[in-house]
Amino acid sequence: MKTNTIKVLKVEPHKTPEPVMLKTDLDSLQKAVSIGADSQGLIEIISIEPHVCLLCNEEAKLIGLEGNRHLGDDIIAGVFYVTGDRNGQLDSLPDAYMEKYTKLLYEPEDISTEEVEDSIRFELCFIDDNKDGDNE
Repeated sequence: MKTNTIKVLKVEPHKTPEPVMLKTDLDSLQKAVSIGADSQGLIEIISIEPHVCLLCNEEAKLIGLEGNRHLGDDIIAGVFYVTGDRNGQLDSLPDAYMEKYTKLLYEPEDISTEEVEDSIRFELCFIDDNKDGDNE
């Protein structure tokens, strides 16, 4: 797999966002979202608008990473990156979006451990394999 480098916006807890270059191979992405963690984490990609997504640690809240920023009614914990999205692939963040999200995320937030814990949600989905409606 070819390793590409993209320009993205890095957002760390208690810091203002900064543009950085990020390698897009799996190992580099896992290391990038694991800053402050005891082990290398799983990546999660969250679409926030067309052509823009967040790259973060899927288990950040569960492993106790610090709260970083509010995103709607949720909290993103640990370091995250605002990236471009081209046809479902991570891409460099265009300058207009770099400016937009730098302004939007500029002020660091103080988020308590309790707030992070309270924002942990699990969604249970049940699949009915009994399509005939029988209760066997």
